[in-house]
Amino acid sequence: MKKLGLLLLFITLNSFSQKTTIYSIGDSTMATKVNPDTNPEFGWCQVLPTFFKSDVIIDNRAVNGRSTKSFIAEKKWEAVYKVLKPGDYVFIQFGHNDGKVTDSLRYTNPHTAYRYNLIQFVKEAREKGAIPILFSPIARRNFNEQGVLISKHETYSMEMRLVALEYNVPFIDMEYLTESLEIDYGPEKSKQLHLHFKPGEVPYYPEGKDDDTHLSIKGATEIAKLAVSQLKLLTNSQFQNLVKAIK
Repeated sequence: MKKLGLLLLFITLNSFSQKTTIYSIGDSTMATKVNPDTNPEFGWCQVLPTFFKSDVIIDNRAVNGRSTKSFIAEKKWEAVYKVLKPGDYVFIQFGHNDGKVTDSLRYTNPHTAYRYNLIQFVKEAREKGAIPILFSPIARRNFNEQGVLISKHETYSMEMRLVALEYNVPFIDMEYLTESLEIDYGPEKSKQLHLHFKPGEVPYYPEGKDDDTHLSIKGATEIAKLAVSQLKLLTNSQFQNLVKAIK
C-alpha cells in the first residue's frame, strides 16, 4: 500500500513537471505587478492565465523597466534559458525601454543591438527545444491635438518583423492590434485602458496619476485577449499544445 502511494505521488509529480510552460520575457507592459489587490496597474501577461486551461503553466518573467540589453545583462534571460525544456514556449516582447536614448544601460540601436538580442533569444530558446514567439511592443496612448494616434515604436516593431521573417518565428503585431484598440476607444475613453486617476480617486495613487503607457486591469485584459486571438490562428503542429490549452 505504501509503495502504491509513493508510485502515485511520483506519477503526479512527474506529470506536473512535464507540463508545458509558457515563459514571457519583456518589460512592464507584460510584467506581474506587486499588490494586485490594491494596485490598479497590471501587465497583460499577468492576466494571461485566465485565458488558458490548466494544461500549461504560465511563468511570467517580464520585469519593469527592462530592455533586451538590460534583461540579458542582468542575467534574467540566463535564468529562463537554464530551465527551458523541449516543448516550452517563450513569448518575447521588448521595445519600450530599448528606445531610451538617454540611458546607456538600456538603449539599443534597433538595427544592430536590438536585432541581435532578439536573435539571441530565438536561437537560444531553440537550442533548448523551446518555441519562441515574437510580439511587437504595445502602443502608447499618444494622441495629438487632432486625435491622431502617433506611433512611438515603429522602428523596433519593423526590426522585430524582419527577425521573425529571417528566422521563421511567429510574429504577432501587437503594435498594430493595440493601435487599433486605442483608436476604437478614442482619445478620451482610451484613458480607461491606462492609469488615469484624479487626486484621491484611488488609494494607491493619492496624488493622482496620468500614465499613457502602463495598463489598468481593463487594458491588460483587452490586450491579453488580442494576443490570445492571434495565438489561436497558429496552425503549425508545434503550436498544437498551445492552441489546445486556450479556453
